[in-house]
Amino acid sequence: MRVPRSDADAQVDRDGNRRSYERREAIDRERGERRDRRPDYRDPDNVRIGRREDNRVIYNIDNRTFVRHYDSDRLSRRGGDTYYENLRGGRVRETIERPGGVRVVTIRNEYGTVIQRSRFVGDREYVLYYVPEVDYVDDRPFYDPGLDLPPMRLTVPVDEYIIDTSSDYDRDYRAFLDLPPVEPVERVYTLDEVKYSARIRDKVRRIDLDTITFATGSADISMEQASTLRQVADAINEVLDEDPSETFLIEGHTDAVGSDESNLILSDERAEAVANLLTDVYDIPPENLSTQGYGERYLKVVTDGPEQLNRRVTIRRVTPLVKPVASAE
Repeated sequence: MRVPRSDADAQVDRDGNRRSYERREAIDRERGERRDRRPDYRDPDNVRIGRREDNRVIYNIDNRTFVRHYDSDRLSRRGGDTYYENLRGGRVRETIERPGGVRVVTIRNEYGTVIQRSRFVGDREYVLYYVPEVDYVDDRPFYDPGLDLPPMRLTVPVDEYIIDTSSDYDRDYRAFLDLPPVEPVERVYTLDEVKYSARIRDKVRRIDLDTITFATGSADISMEQASTLRQVADAINEVLDEDPSETFLIEGHTDAVGSDESNLILSDERAEAVANLLTDVYDIPPENLSTQGYGERYLKVVTDGPEQLNRRVTIRRVTPLVKPVASAE
């Protein structure tokens, strides 16, 4: 398997040909019908609903259990007004209007899956994620696209694939975040497909924030620990200074103490806590960050007991997975 030289070089079809996409219409152009409240999205027919807590719900589909949440409240932390519009095909458009003429516009399908998101600054649109119609699969909600791919074979050195912030504190995080996926990206995926497929996420490199440690059962982060994120946060801001449309996925994890559902929710809260910290302390726009909890599924140290190294958070730059990038390079 060849290693792509750039994000654009990664977006090729199964025959190795560079993908090309038609120019898309701005996300706010389609006429919508105003709603008077936030929509209640439909649960897929093949889902079994588990625990609900605040804005989180546990789904079980095809013997896969995961936590799902909507990020509207986190995106609204900077103030402003939010409104919703019905679009054709059962889609809903959410618009968050902030002071200073900034708008964050999101389109979700009937299941609540994000299929487009953009930030507008004045009249300029920054596309954060967008699945072209040729790549969009709507009839298999929550299907893992990684099942259609062969097993991952890592062909780059491990230290060019994973950074541990506690041991690699002197690394050039900006240069690492700029590195392309480690294998070709066959198509553009929805953000949910990336969140719920380890095989797809593993196409891009990761930074393990193991300087952030959590007490058992807690998602709290002390300000002393928050300061250890400065180098990574500065690197993210440098990436965004060059391209304000980049997207970073923050993944939360727990140890194996507690129930599966409780750990999924706790890990999701930990990921959100880090995202809020990056926004509140380091001024990273919340819409450039996405979060997902994985509970005890990916233990760093294999043990059933309490283990601080397993209570951690990881960051990946997922931009080349969630939108066409060839036209931008």
